[in-house]
Amino acid sequence: MELENIIVDVLKTIHDPEIPVDIFELGLIYEVKIEKDGEVFIDMTLTSPNCPVAESMPKEVEDKVAGIEGVSSCKVNIVFDPPWDKDMMSEEAKLELGFL
Repeated sequence: MELENIIVDVLKTIHDPEIPVDIFELGLIYEVKIEKDGEVFIDMTLTSPNCPVAESMPKEVEDKVAGIEGVSSCKVNIVFDPPWDKDMMSEEAKLELGFL
């Protein structure tokens, strides 16, 4: 399995505590960059700038992704541009949350 797919699978195990959907399906992950040396850089956002897990969620992402075989390190960059909105969610997430 390709490393990027494994990273996505791990990201799908992390949930926003306020919403019963994983952060990948919510559309909070903007970009996953994998360097040749196994360093991973992830641009992600939060559902709001004052999200109660603003400190812990990026750390959880870094720890879980860094634990993947073939990943040497992981750095999360929190961005608020573009701002997150419910249109960024996958069809699956919208269905689960009753938006469809």
